Amino acid sequence: MKYEKITSSAIETKEFATNLGTLVSPGDVITLEGDLGAGKTTFTQGLAVGLGVKRNVTSPTFTIIKEYQGRIPLYHMDVYRLEDSEEDIGFAEYFNGTGITIIEWAQYIDEFLPENRLDIYIEVIDQDRRKIICQSSDSHYQTLISELKAAEGDK
Repeated sequence: MKYEKITSSAIETKEFATNLGTLVSPGDVITLEGDLGAGKTTFTQGLAVGLGVKRNVTSPTFTIIKEYQGRIPLYHMDVYRLEDSEEDIGFAEYFNGTGITIIEWAQYIDEFLPENRLDIYIEVIDQDRRKIICQSSDSHYQTLISELKAAEGDK
């Protein structure tokens, strides 16, 4: 299943991700792809709001993983620095844990990713607008996408 949404500002991108954050469940894994400046961290900030995270969410570019506490823990990974690396830094512990894992630049750790996950692509349309594409072939995430569409008022 695939769902596309156009947002017209960083605020709308955050609101979309906040809606998703209210719907996710413990153990969910979300990959987040997009060019530099597409809004991956902005999206993650919105997801954190939906999870009730109170701390300021920033990119974990140099630390690889940051953990935040909300109604469900949020594990925010930026694996850009792992390009051309075959190092497993304990990904399975996060993917099989009790939190939500969101991974920026997930293509760099493709061999470690679980098959069942929600893939999100953010495409830059222009300075303000983004196309957000959510897709998964897993039934759990297809239900999540349907719930997200309904929350966004799309049928």
